[in-house]
Amino acid sequence: MSEADIRVEIRERSSGARVAWVTVDRQDRLNALDTAQARRLAAAFDGLAGDGALRTVVLTGAGATKAFVGGADLGELGQLDPASARQFITDLHLACAAIRACPVPVIGRIDGYCLGAGLEVAASCDMRAASDTAVFGMPEVHVGLPSVIEAALLPGLIGWGRTREILLTGRTFGADEALAMGLVERVAPAAALDGAVDAWLDAICAAAPQAVRSQKALIGRWEEVSLQDGILAGVDALAAAYETDEPRTRVAAFFEARAAAKRR
Repeated sequence: MSEADIRVEIRERSSGARVAWVTVDRQDRLNALDTAQARRLAAAFDGLAGDGALRTVVLTGAGATKAFVGGADLGELGQLDPASARQFITDLHLACAAIRACPVPVIGRIDGYCLGAGLEVAASCDMRAASDTAVFGMPEVHVGLPSVIEAALLPGLIGWGRTREILLTGRTFGADEALAMGLVERVAPAAALDGAVDAWLDAICAAAPQAVRSQKALIGRWEEVSLQDGILAGVDALAAAYETDEPRTRVAAFFEARAAAKRR
């Protein structure tokens, strides 16, 4: 699938694993999301959800070090009324929701500006790697708007105090601070960013594919239910794993590898 501003490329790794790269490409506007682009981004992830052989997705922005997603399109924001504003922000939410609903892990590859809606898109990913020159922030209060939709994920990532400070001041901050607060999991020089992403891809693709899908679904369940219900959901997930041959074959391979090592 390919649109002018949302590109989807399937790359097969040396192991044969299928990985999708989704690129937001609106470089003249720092990859800012308008209504049409948000809908195409949601459609891209909805389409990927049906690929049973897919192992993981990398979400990034075009334009080298300029921007991951620079925010929501200010030109469109400036023309909204209450009804159209509701539709606009709903479409942005549906794009984030499609990312979160993707059955395989989604890695946010962040280089350049990651602001407002861009940070909400990043928060919707399962893990985030950023270049050391990336810039983060939720500046909506400076244009007369609250931060909404997937900004609600931030307390779970960075805590309530930091969420309040970022949203109420609208300040921007760098990658090292984002790493320290837990907003991103890895920071690397721009030239090494793909290497950081590749390390995650290698690890995910080496794991049992159905187990990874089950684990992602279970983590999503944990976010929504009480601790006790989350534990019980885990019991169901473990039992369901034995409906596949992954536990049997993977455990057997572990013992075979250990025995081979002892024979050396």
